[in-house]
This record gives sequence, C-alpha cells and structure tokens, in this order.
Amino acid sequence: MFRRQDPTVPGLLPGDVPRHVAIIMDGNGRWARQRMLPRVAGHRRGANAVRATVQACGELGIEHLTLFAFSSENWRRPADEVSALMELFATAIEQEVSRLHEHGVRFMVVGDRSRFEPGLQKLIEDAEATTRANARMTLTIAANYGGRWDITQAVNRALAARAAAGRTDSDGPLGEGEIAQYLALAHAPEPDLFIRTGGETRISNFLLWQLAYTELWFTETLWPDFGASDVQAAVDAFRSRERRFGRTSDQVRRAAGNPVAAVADVMDGEGGISGLPRIAGAR
Repeated sequence: MFRRQDPTVPGLLPGDVPRHVAIIMDGNGRWARQRMLPRVAGHRRGANAVRATVQACGELGIEHLTLFAFSSENWRRPADEVSALMELFATAIEQEVSRLHEHGVRFMVVGDRSRFEPGLQKLIEDAEATTRANARMTLTIAANYGGRWDITQAVNRALAARAAAGRTDSDGPLGEGEIAQYLALAHAPEPDLFIRTGGETRISNFLLWQLAYTELWFTETLWPDFGASDVQAAVDAFRSRERRFGRTSDQVRRAAGNPVAAVADVMDGEGGISGLPRIAGAR
C-alpha cells in the first residue's frame, strides 16, 4: 500500500513533510451533479479518493491524517442522503480496516457517536481495537464532529475532572493545557497542514482549536478527483511557507541554524518557557 519516498532524494529534507494533515473532503455532490448522477454516486467515488489519499500520505511519511467525513450540521441534509452516508461509512470500515491494519495504520473515529446506530458504533469500536497498536500512521475520521462541540465537551470534561479531584473555582480559571487534554484530537499533534477541496475557502466548524497555527491550502479540485498529485502539490506549498509562531523571520532563520538561539528567542519573545514545545515540535 505504501512505498515511502527515499529521504535522500534531493529536495526532500527532514522536517519538510508535515506530521499531521487535516482535510475537509468537499465536492462529492457537485461532482455527481456535473455528471447527471445522484449525489450518493459522488460519495461512493469519494471513497476511492480517501484510499488514494491515505496511500499518498503514507508514502510521504505523514504520521497523522484526519478527514472530516460528516459534520454535526450534516444531519440537516435529506434523510435518504444521510442514510446512504451512514451505510457507506459502515461499508468502508468493513472493507478497508483489514488493509489498513496490514500496513500498520491505526484507525480512529472522533466525534459524538451517540447518534449512530448500535451496529455502526460496534464496527467503529472493533476497528479501533484491531488497529490500536499500529504506529506507521494514524488515520482519524471526524464523524458527527463539530469544532464548537469539541471545545464545549473538553471544557465540561476538564471541569468534571476538577470536581472529581476535589478542586474548586478558587483554584483559578481553566488553562489551555487542562482543556487541550480532553479535545477529540488529544492523541495527535496539532495539524501542520489543512486542505479543503471543492473551491470553498472556510474551515466550516472543523478543528477550531487545533487549526490556530496551521497552514491552510485550498483547491478547486472536487474531492472525487483528488489524488496523489494533489497531496504532493499541497505539501509542496507547505514546504514553501515560513512558519513563525509569533517570531520574526530573523528569529526563525537563527533557530534553523542554532538550536540554542531558538531557546533564547522563545524565552525572550514568547513570554517564557511555555512557548518551547511549539518551537521544539515545529508545529
């Protein structure tokens, strides 16, 4: 499934490839409409694009791939389309998880599963259990997910944890770290690269917390037509950008050539050592 690129190939330098890519897969319906087909035909074709994208990311050495499959707002779509999407989701799990497992891919689903049928919930749980020990890449599917829901549930869980530990409001307000550990993607680094297909240029309630420092890349390509060459184009664009995280360009260049200077810049320009993990992790 994966044929990892040789890191000695000219132009492919360590650190040039994003650790985590997040994608809004948009355009299935328009792809079908352009061909006078029902919308579900676009969703079925989009499943092929998922397979191609997972393979392309694996070959590039990307460690985490997160796909926005079904938002909490998508329940507003026609009932027959929602039903078809749920059936397609279940079928994809049944058909693809063994292949993912064979190639060392961990499969996870984030979002509110309570609205899914029990059978689908069981499929998800079994797939996650089967692939839990895999470490080559983590494929996370965001289903019945919304960024506002994610932040809200994380805050509620953080407050509940405080209460369970006997802590009170007198301990002060919640900190970022207390909230972040309960976010749906706490298992992964924050995305380095965000991709949206289909020509729209918004993030649509996807990973609102996690995309704070993410590079955004938009393409007119509809999701069913998205493939390895598009992944490469997005990664090439990512590699051309300077990620500063609040620093100046001079500081970034100093940090690239002098790790000691990087620490000094963090201490002087980021308000103390709390900024260090973002610099050290190149996120």
